[in-house]
Amino acid sequence: MHGGDNIGRLNRLLEAAGLPAVDAERASAFENYLQLILRWNARINLTAIREEEGILSRHFVESIACSQALPAGVKTLLDFGSGAGFPGIPIAICRPDVVVTLAESQGKKAAFLQEAVRSLGLQAFVFSGRAESLTQCFDCVALRAVDRMEQAVSLAAQLLLPQGWLALMTTEQTVPLLRLAAGSSFEWPAPVKLLDSARQVIAFGKKSKGKEERGNELTLTK
Repeated sequence: MHGGDNIGRLNRLLEAAGLPAVDAERASAFENYLQLILRWNARINLTAIREEEGILSRHFVESIACSQALPAGVKTLLDFGSGAGFPGIPIAICRPDVVVTLAESQGKKAAFLQEAVRSLGLQAFVFSGRAESLTQCFDCVALRAVDRMEQAVSLAAQLLLPQGWLALMTTEQTVPLLRLAAGSSFEWPAPVKLLDSARQVIAFGKKSKGKEERGNELTLTK
């Protein structure tokens, strides 16, 4: 499939989801990212979704939706357990005003992320290790398709700056459990719905003042 065809398909999918099309510069970046995923996925298990249509409709569209739904004031974002780079790399492509850190503990996937950041010319950083070992805190921590999601959310909550945001890309039915895992010091606006048969949503939780006082309690309950 030619690059123009892929980007045409991506923009049609975005339109169907009620999202604006990507411009020519971002379209080129997404095409290069797609081809990089396909090449690496032939050698290592980057993502279970291996066909172009699925990568476009699920990985790209959902991540682009997240980039556009980020709350105002988010300048630094951690993609916790980035895997093949979702949602962090599309956020870095669409939102160059946001400094993105991609945390990935699996060495081969971290190597892929390094290559993607380099070849796409992104202002993003790759942390090859477990996200919870980071000492930096962020305006937003995003999680999507992370193993042991509830435990990951409780750890991610501790990596936020005051008034920071969790961005949980998940299904409607799991939102209550993940809110519980985050702890009581979060405010949760209504989730952002994604047009998807699996009832995918983005649940944004804002960390309230006084969160730091609960740090030890969260550490004990993870």
